Amino acid sequence: MQEDFLHYIWKYKKFKFKTIKTAQGETVEINSVGQHNLNSGPDFFNAQIKIENQLWAGNVEIHIKSSDWFLHNHEQDTAYDNVILHVVWEHDMEVFRNNNNVIPTLELKGLVENQVLNNFKNLIFKQNKWINCEQDFGAIDGFLLNNWLERLYFERLERKAIEIEQLLELSNNNWESVLFKMLAKNFGLKVNGDSFLSVAQSLNFSTIRKVKSNQTSLEALLFGQANLLDVEVEDPYFLSLKKEYAFLKQKFSLNNDSVLPIQFFRLRPLNFPTIRLSQLASLYYKHEALFSQIIETNNLNDFYKIFRVKTSDFWQSHYTFQKESKSTSKFLSKAFIDLLIINTILPIKFCYAKHRGETIDDILIQITNSIASESNSIILAFNKLKSVSNSALYSQALVQLKTEYCDRNRCLQCAIGNVILGK
Repeated sequence: MQEDFLHYIWKYKKFKFKTIKTAQGETVEINSVGQHNLNSGPDFFNAQIKIENQLWAGNVEIHIKSSDWFLHNHEQDTAYDNVILHVVWEHDMEVFRNNNNVIPTLELKGLVENQVLNNFKNLIFKQNKWINCEQDFGAIDGFLLNNWLERLYFERLERKAIEIEQLLELSNNNWESVLFKMLAKNFGLKVNGDSFLSVAQSLNFSTIRKVKSNQTSLEALLFGQANLLDVEVEDPYFLSLKKEYAFLKQKFSLNNDSVLPIQFFRLRPLNFPTIRLSQLASLYYKHEALFSQIIETNNLNDFYKIFRVKTSDFWQSHYTFQKESKSTSKFLSKAFIDLLIINTILPIKFCYAKHRGETIDDILIQITNSIASESNSIILAFNKLKSVSNSALYSQALVQLKTEYCDRNRCLQCAIGNVILGK
C-alpha cells in the first residue's frame, strides 16, 4: 500500500463512503473531502465532515497506519492541531489531541472495492514496462489526452521558468542579459550548452552592447572568452581576433577562468562551437534590440526572419581555425531555429508575461502547435503506443510526462493514471 494511493482514494471517494463509521463507532458523513495539499502540513485542507450529527470544518491527515502519526512526529507539530479526521488504511492505535481527546479515525481497509485495488496493483507493480500504462495508453480518450498534454506543456514551461528566474536574479533583473545567456546555452546544444552558458556568464552584458556594432570584435570577445584563441595559427583572421581580444580583455578587465572546456568531439561540423559562436555573434550584430523584438513578435514566420543569420565570411570556408574547407553559406537551419524557439524564446516570453501579470497562453499554444514535433526516443516510443505527437507542443508535453510522471511512478498525479484506476 502507498500513501499516495490513499490520497487518491480519499480525494475521489473511491470507497464505500455512504454508510461509514469511525474506528470509534461514530457515523461519518462527508460533505467535502477538502483541498488537496501538496506542500507541508495536513494532506487536505478545509474539509467539511459530519461526525455523529456534529458538522466539523478543518483538515484531514492520511496515513497507512494510525501509528504513523507518531512516526512523523505530528503530535509535536501545531500545524496538525486542526485535524478533524485521521484517514488510514489500517487502524492500529488511538491518536490523541493535545487536550487528550481521541482524533476520530476512518479505516479504509474493507471499504475499497477489489476492482480499484486490482487496477492499482496492475498499474503500479507490473515489472519490465517502458511506462506503467503502456497497455492502456493507446485506448485513452483523445480529448482527455490532449487536455492533459496541453497542461503538461505549461508545466514544462514553468519548470524552464525556474532557470530563467535564477538567471534574472543573478543579472539584476536585466532581461536582455538573461536572453543572451539562454541563447548562448541553447546555441551550445547538449554537448556545449553548459560551456556556452559559462562563457555568457563570464561577461557583463554591457560589454556585449559596447562591442556588438563590430562583428569582428564580438567574435573576438566570444572566441577569446571560450579559450578558443589559445592556439598557434598563422592566419590573418585568427591573428586579428587574437589581437582584438587582447585589447578587449585589458579594456574590460575580462576573466575567463570559470569558463568550462569547449568540446568538438562527436559533433557534426555544423554544430562545431566555432560555427555556433559565429552565428550567435551574427545574431547580435544584426539586431539592435533583440529582446524587444522577441517580446513583440507573435508569429512563427517572423521568428524565422529574426533568426535568419549566418556565420561571418571566414567561417563560410572553415569549420576550425586550422583547416580550410569547401565554401558554404552556414545559415541557422529551420530545425535549429525551432529548437531555439522551443527552449529559449517561448520560455522567455512566458516568464516575462508572468512578471508583468499578463497571460499569453493562447499565443504560446498557437506558435508551438505550428512547430513540427521533435523526434527523439521518448516521442518515438509514445507514438508507437498511440500516434499523438504532431507538433512541438505535444512532443514537449510527452517529454514532461515521461520524465516527471512515468519515470517517477507518479501515476496517481497523472490524468491518464486516474482514468485507468477508475475503470
